[in-house]
Amino acid sequence: MFLEYNSWLRMQIFKFFKHIKQRHLNFVVNPLVILGASAGVLLFSTNANAAEQVILKYGSFQGKVSTNELNQFVQTGQTTPVLKAYLQASQQTPAVARKALTAGIKADPAFLDSLLSSWAGPVLVDQIGSVVSPPGKELDQRTLRTALSESIKQNGEVTLLGAIRNYPTAAVELRGDRLVSVYERLSTFAKLF
Repeated sequence: MFLEYNSWLRMQIFKFFKHIKQRHLNFVVNPLVILGASAGVLLFSTNANAAEQVILKYGSFQGKVSTNELNQFVQTGQTTPVLKAYLQASQQTPAVARKALTAGIKADPAFLDSLLSSWAGPVLVDQIGSVVSPPGKELDQRTLRTALSESIKQNGEVTLLGAIRNYPTAAVELRGDRLVSVYERLSTFAKLF
């Protein structure tokens, strides 16, 4: 949805400048207008780079849900057929899965950001990266760290769902066989801070 809007916005800007050129309007386009239009595209497209699809994996099961469907599941408990199949394959109750996705480390955003920059940062990123990663690729720690930093800015916490929501690829994989164990480790880690 965001990618479609981003494309539409860029097309509108292109049409605007084409219209000016076709009308042979004799004025110099102020560099600030171009800068402003470019900034508008960037501002409206920042979330366009966030994951829109989540590939749920557990053993031989693999299914796709949108990030919006996963958010709705976390907020309301409402499942889709794919989520139901995933929960059945993973033998997880909806309550445990929802808690594992939303529980995390909550603290002052400045503290959490400094935590990511400390010795604990790579440990935290590795733990979350063992569950959330780009499909079919190795984990890029810097990219995941950026997603976690964005989650901290938005919500003041580090969670698996925050990593999914802010991961800058069109899709992410969620490995359910590791979900609960990582949730337990994050909970233990959170108690230390």
